[in-house]
Amino acid sequence: MTNPSMAFIASPRMDTEFEKLVDLLGGPNVLGHSVSSPIEAHEMILNGIPSQALEKLVTHLAVINLADTFEAAFGMSERTFQRHKSDHSRTLSKEQGSRTWNFARILTKATSVLGSQAEAEKWMIRPAMGLDNRRPIDLLTTAAGTELVQEFLDRLDYGVYA
Repeated sequence: MTNPSMAFIASPRMDTEFEKLVDLLGGPNVLGHSVSSPIEAHEMILNGIPSQALEKLVTHLAVINLADTFEAAFGMSERTFQRHKSDHSRTLSKEQGSRTWNFARILTKATSVLGSQAEAEKWMIRPAMGLDNRRPIDLLTTAAGTELVQEFLDRLDYGVYA
């Protein structure tokens, strides 16, 4: 029988990716506290990710066009984002926070698999054969699409391209 306290054991690589994901969102300084596990991330999303975390994430993007990103990846218009930027006391809705977290998670995984964030961003906005010639960023609009992108990245990571 498995020990319930051992149900989730992260690999060292996963820890590193998780830390990079949290850093993309500004780390404890922006998030207001440290986030060191998926359950803590879940609680933070439920309570509202500070809008500054999305602002921090956006400042890290070098290749992805913002006009192309907000609706597809974050579930908000660029105008709504501007309102969040002007009022740092705001938090993201659960939907916006979840989509922001998932975008950062996929970007972090793609960066790990492809070697650099610039390559990861380019990959996210180009049609991918393994995703039925759809752009990974467009699939992030749903949980099912996000799962497809995650599975595809896992296959790339293990060298399985088909």
